[in-house]
Amino acid sequence: MSTKIIVDTSVWIDFFRSADSPHTLHLKRLLREERVTVQGLVLAEIIQGIKTQKESGIVKRALQKLPYIEMTRQVWEKAGEISASLLRKGITIPLSDVIVASCAVTEDMEVFTLDSHYKKIPGLKLHRHTLT
Repeated sequence: MSTKIIVDTSVWIDFFRSADSPHTLHLKRLLREERVTVQGLVLAEIIQGIKTQKESGIVKRALQKLPYIEMTRQVWEKAGEISASLLRKGITIPLSDVIVASCAVTEDMEVFTLDSHYKKIPGLKLHRHTLT
């Protein structure tokens, strides 16, 4: 069984803006393979960037079809632990991204992102793909 993947907002933005970018093409493959999971914070970030009612309906319908991961107390605690650990090392990462990462770490998933600061989060598996 293939590892499930939380797709970060940075990749979704590319997906909705550029139909044939390498990241979009790879995400389309992951969607066909049914490996993509939606996380609530990412969902909220995507929806906040929607500009029109028509676009809103299209995006929401597309994302509605994907599995959704709920935040549990364990995930919230893990987010706090990860953030505190990074801050003690002088590393500041947006809490929103730490929350996405904590979901992935807790649920043994990967994160597909274009943001390099995710590399600084210990225990996080990043989804890697070769750009073609």
